[in-house]
Amino acid sequence: MTTRMMLKLLTGLTLAGATLAAAADEWRRDFKVDSANWVDHGTNPYFILEPGYRWRYKHGAVVLTITVLDETKKVDGVTTRVVEEREEKNGQPLEVSRNYFALDKSTHDLYYFGEDVDIYKDGKVVEHEGAWLSGVNGAKFGLLLPGKPKVGDKFYQEVAPKVAMDRAEIVSVDEKIETPAGTYEHCLHAKETTPLEKGVSHKFYARGVGLVKDDDLVLESLDKPGK
Repeated sequence: MTTRMMLKLLTGLTLAGATLAAAADEWRRDFKVDSANWVDHGTNPYFILEPGYRWRYKHGAVVLTITVLDETKKVDGVTTRVVEEREEKNGQPLEVSRNYFALDKSTHDLYYFGEDVDIYKDGKVVEHEGAWLSGVNGAKFGLLLPGKPKVGDKFYQEVAPKVAMDRAEIVSVDEKIETPAGTYEHCLHAKETTPLEKGVSHKFYARGVGLVKDDDLVLESLDKPGK
């Protein structure tokens, strides 16, 4: 191989490496928040982090209930709000998780600090797959939903190496979603993937309401505090 050919090959490899690096970097995974701005309650335009709110979703025999609990948990030095997700099939539990969230009160960005997970079989807890906490084993908090979402924005929602690496891309902020709970205009559409496995999940959020469709699961009801 001539010197010129070698230089050409090395240049090609360098450019290819730079392209791969750029592709890897397009998903934001580092988020800086002033410690004075953390709050454990409040609102993101597409999520209500206030105790007592409860969303119920259904698809066939599967029911998912998401409840903002009147509980907090200190994770990675930050006081987070506990949000319970309970998935059932034919009235029997499949998975129950306690998720930990905090808001940046200056931007209304909603951050995800981890989850404790119980997975059930025949009514008994059999494993805790997917559990992680920011600050433990190299994990750190991710961005669940930005306060000012922009189409094309890409970011990690979970940053727990080899355990949970969900990431989201904002593909639209003008979707129309029909559910048993109502019809919602101008919804945010987030396409979620993970480098840990194949598959794509599609989530839709309505302003002032929250998640209204999660793949096949659609919103059936929203209960507000005191109602």
